[in-house]
Amino acid sequence: MADPLTLFTSIGLSEQKAKETLKNYALCSALKDAIAQAQRVLGVAGVDKATGTLLYTMASRLRDPKRLGFLTDHIAQHKICTELQLAAALEFVKSHPQDPINQKEFESLCGVGVVITPEQIEDKVEKVIKKHKDQLLQERYRFNMGLLMGEARGGLMWADGKTIKNEVDMQVLHLLGPKTEADLEKKPKAQKAKAPDGEVKVKEELTMNGELKIEGRSLMDQLRGAALNFHKPGENYKTEGYVVTPKTMDLLKQHLEFTGGQIRTRFPPEPNGILHIGHAKAINFNFGYAKANDGICFLRYDDTNPEKEEEKYFTAIKDMVEWLGYKPYEITHASDNFQRLYDLAEDLIRRGHAYVCHQRGEELKGHNLPPSPWRERPAEESLVLFDRMRRGLFAEGEATLRMKIVMEDGKMDPVAYRIKYTAHHRTGDAWCIYPTYDYTHCLCDSIENITHSLCTKEFQARRSSYFWLCNALDVYCPVQWEYGRLNLTYTVVSKRKIIKLVEEGTVRDWDDPRLFTLTALRRRGFPSEAINNFCAKVGVTVAQATMEPHMLESCVRDVLNDHAPRAMAVLEPLKVTITNLPEGIRNDVRVPDFPANEFMGSHVVPFTRTIFIEQSDFREVMEKGYKRLTLDQPVGLRHAGYVISVQKVIKDAQGRVVELDVHCCSSHEAAEKPKAFIHWVSEPQKCEIRLYERLFLHKNPEDLSEVPGGFLSDINPNSLQVINSALVDISVSKAKVFDKFQFERVGYFALDPDSTADKLVFNRTVTLKEDPGKM
Repeated sequence: MADPLTLFTSIGLSEQKAKETLKNYALCSALKDAIAQAQRVLGVAGVDKATGTLLYTMASRLRDPKRLGFLTDHIAQHKICTELQLAAALEFVKSHPQDPINQKEFESLCGVGVVITPEQIEDKVEKVIKKHKDQLLQERYRFNMGLLMGEARGGLMWADGKTIKNEVDMQVLHLLGPKTEADLEKKPKAQKAKAPDGEVKVKEELTMNGELKIEGRSLMDQLRGAALNFHKPGENYKTEGYVVTPKTMDLLKQHLEFTGGQIRTRFPPEPNGILHIGHAKAINFNFGYAKANDGICFLRYDDTNPEKEEEKYFTAIKDMVEWLGYKPYEITHASDNFQRLYDLAEDLIRRGHAYVCHQRGEELKGHNLPPSPWRERPAEESLVLFDRMRRGLFAEGEATLRMKIVMEDGKMDPVAYRIKYTAHHRTGDAWCIYPTYDYTHCLCDSIENITHSLCTKEFQARRSSYFWLCNALDVYCPVQWEYGRLNLTYTVVSKRKIIKLVEEGTVRDWDDPRLFTLTALRRRGFPSEAINNFCAKVGVTVAQATMEPHMLESCVRDVLNDHAPRAMAVLEPLKVTITNLPEGIRNDVRVPDFPANEFMGSHVVPFTRTIFIEQSDFREVMEKGYKRLTLDQPVGLRHAGYVISVQKVIKDAQGRVVELDVHCCSSHEAAEKPKAFIHWVSEPQKCEIRLYERLFLHKNPEDLSEVPGGFLSDINPNSLQVINSALVDISVSKAKVFDKFQFERVGYFALDPDSTADKLVFNRTVTLKEDPGKM
């Protein structure tokens, strides 16, 4: 059998997921057994991705190892083919622990052998839509489509959810037609009742198992009080796994005297790169938990690797924290504590818990390594050698200080200090040895009297060493709590890979709007409020969350719809001359900033004899369903109160339409109401428009099973389109960098920092509505 990493990636796991699995001994062993048995059942050496995904889910969720073989057989024989069937199977074996299993009952309750045809799905959806037809026609796309999905699934328990959704979408589109502008207008929110303390009430209902379900909870609600079942300050010892020593209670008493029982958290980024969307969840969790519970949160730079740290990263991190709406109680640095950390390291050596080792880096890689030959070196000798390390008497890699502990992932004696002859941005050449994360993190938490050390799930393997080191030194020991990472598909956030994209010229820099760094999202026009709302929607989960970009974009639309004033812009201009208006005429047209609420302000744009419309808003040949301007079909001009009809089409030498002569009349005088109203500009300002699409073609560009050529081979050639000849109305001429607008009928845009007094540059933030192809 191949090595575990190769084996796990061969069944469809990403390299990152495979490495995480290797750290969990029980899961790793169960998955290897399941794959081996599936290969025996199938009689082949490999397992396809669909089967591999089910095997991984089964191995990670199964609580009774003796059922592993039973369930593996059913998956390998394709009797269990979907996540829905697997969930039912896991629930069955959980509720039937006694042998033997009733095979007939099991297969009946798990949908084994049940086949749902496309015709059955089409028929069921048709009946559901017919039942709700009148309400659908009345409410159109404001109707709760989830109701249709729920009723359709009710009669087709084992049907694929995506197939049902596609059928519902198709039949609804057939019934209602494409969305109109009225459909796209956001429905006004009803005023919610206020709770006695002024907070908005949330909807509460009981779920089937009697647990309280709260819909629409804000992030603060999710983090407040006992919502997370976290320990109270000073009650660290009540946390599962917390190690109590003879000095614990005295240390907790001193801690409480210092903090007064206040919650204290910290956000500890490494200043060697730009923060990305995953960090937004960490910022919201750390700062939000403190804020929701009247506590404080430190911004602490983990600046222990001088080779990769730059001042621009320190500044950018602080800017992004403040952009998301948080103000640190204090900005600190791990380097503030270099002397204290060194003193504690000497104490650790004296206590017999650390030693100086001369093994090279390559000798320390891998698992199940033999103990270092210097592990039992006398403390006095290690103290002398550690001092020599401090004074620069060893070459880099020639000596390290290691702690005597076996970590949860099997790693033995992690390094506490290593030698680096690199000047530090704050301490200069004062130090040539620098502490590692495993050594620094918990001790800085202790020094700052942190109550809740919140970190992502991959640090769970370090929790025991966190407690061990604090207790080995008899210092106050905070509690480490883990939460799930936030990941997005169709992107990469690795610092190394972003640097590669910049070096290859694929993107311009860390703030290229096609990336999902926070600086890139701000440049693209994403409001910080939308990012915080997205984090609240994802929720404070223990499980890792991998979300689709369209979910974030939906949050962006919700905010911009309420806060981005309207303007008119034409991306591909077509000149229009209104022949029945006199030369030199210039009228002012008042345009509401927010058409749904005209009390929120307006602006004035000129209307003259010459206007510009989108090329796509005119067609010489009438086509079925086309409602805009044609030779025989007039069209209305938004906000102007005019209807125009074509008199003459002017073409260039190549036969392309370059200008229209039209006649206009008041919309009140028009023979019949036009089928559509289009946007336009007059006396406009020329601008550059940048249209962005996903940077990568595949969901998981880092997954070699999905993209064998690597992420650099997966670049979307159409991820950026630059339009240099766009026109925008003069209402935006005084916009400031990052100001946001809705260009009517086009999309949401933000002013880019590349703008000058002579030329404005706008980035498309998101389209007006979600592209169903991106679902």
